[in-house]
Amino acid sequence: MLAKLSQLPNDVRQYMLVTFNYWNFTLTDGALRMLVVLHFHQLGYSPLEIASLFLFYEFFGVVTNLIGGWLGARVGLNKTMNIGLFMQVVALLMLAVPSANLTVIWVMFAQALSGIAKDLNKMSAKSAIKTLVPNDQQGALYKWVALLTGSKNALKGVGFFLGGALLALIGFQGAVIAMAGVLAVVFICSLLWLDKDLGKAKSKVKFSQIFSKSRSINILSAARMFLFGARDVWFVIALPLYLGQVFGWDYILVGGFLALWVIGYGLVQSIAPRITGKTEGIVPDGRVAFGWAMILAVVTGVIAIALQFNWYPQLIIIGLMIFGAIFAINSSLHSYLIVSYAKGDGVSLDVGFYYMANAMGRLIGTLLSGMIYQLYGLAMCLWIAFIFIMMTTIISLWLPRHSTTTASI
Repeated sequence: MLAKLSQLPNDVRQYMLVTFNYWNFTLTDGALRMLVVLHFHQLGYSPLEIASLFLFYEFFGVVTNLIGGWLGARVGLNKTMNIGLFMQVVALLMLAVPSANLTVIWVMFAQALSGIAKDLNKMSAKSAIKTLVPNDQQGALYKWVALLTGSKNALKGVGFFLGGALLALIGFQGAVIAMAGVLAVVFICSLLWLDKDLGKAKSKVKFSQIFSKSRSINILSAARMFLFGARDVWFVIALPLYLGQVFGWDYILVGGFLALWVIGYGLVQSIAPRITGKTEGIVPDGRVAFGWAMILAVVTGVIAIALQFNWYPQLIIIGLMIFGAIFAINSSLHSYLIVSYAKGDGVSLDVGFYYMANAMGRLIGTLLSGMIYQLYGLAMCLWIAFIFIMMTTIISLWLPRHSTTTASI
């Protein structure tokens, strides 16, 4: 196996290693989120209290993306990716202490480390692709970004199921210790084989460059912030608790449904280039992003109305699956556009700024998910999501458009 890998072009080997790192990290990230939500709900925490456990996770994600892009350009993406892997191992081991020592503050700090680790890893993986694909092959870039992002989210769904299953089978402490062991092996492999200068800028990067000066990236970042706030406002806290409290589902069923949702979402992301017209030689632009955001807004509004008036509440499951598919296309379009807009030298600066906005949307969505669900229920969470997606749609009007571009396969 190793002999065959050594015969592959270096850019392909590096892409495979970056993807392998990202996949394994994503499994632990998805599982840990589900473990924390379900375990602390079991301990009697309210939705708002559970949301507070993720406060540092999301807040430090904002900071990490902003600074991490600069750090990646300065020292190389291999170092930022490996730092992320190591920090996730430490965060998991912090949560392996006896339950009596799992205070809110301790868990919040462990989640802070995990949030930093997750966004260092994601920023490094997404930025690395830009360095491995020639600038004149935008179709190939779209395909590679969609494949990485889609496979990541499919595995995050597997992680949700894994988290629920591990909690039921070996308990909270056993689950986090097992995941820390697997990720430690991945960390060692990455240290050995990832290129040392991957993504390192050729020119000296100043700290003042962490804020993007590109109009298109600033517009896309604002659209991304509202898009992910719209998802997390109902998905992160509200939906798992709703499924348990209203439908009476157990941990494995809740984790299983969320897993299927995210797996389906990831699979649609991976084939998004086919859906948006790449097979006809079309590379997406701002017009395409606007159209898909409008479709998502309509779908979200219909789901919110149905839940508000209690029309066949069991059918909300189907509605949310449709939301996931259309959201996946929106997310994949954005992921391609940011890598396309980003500068080739020091790509992590632009990607880091964009994912800072992504993390800000997740932070807002997570906090609102616990608070709005506790006070007003799931229907209001979906109305907030509708408003956020409308903001994404309006902002997308200002994204750059082109007439006709031929995709390079």
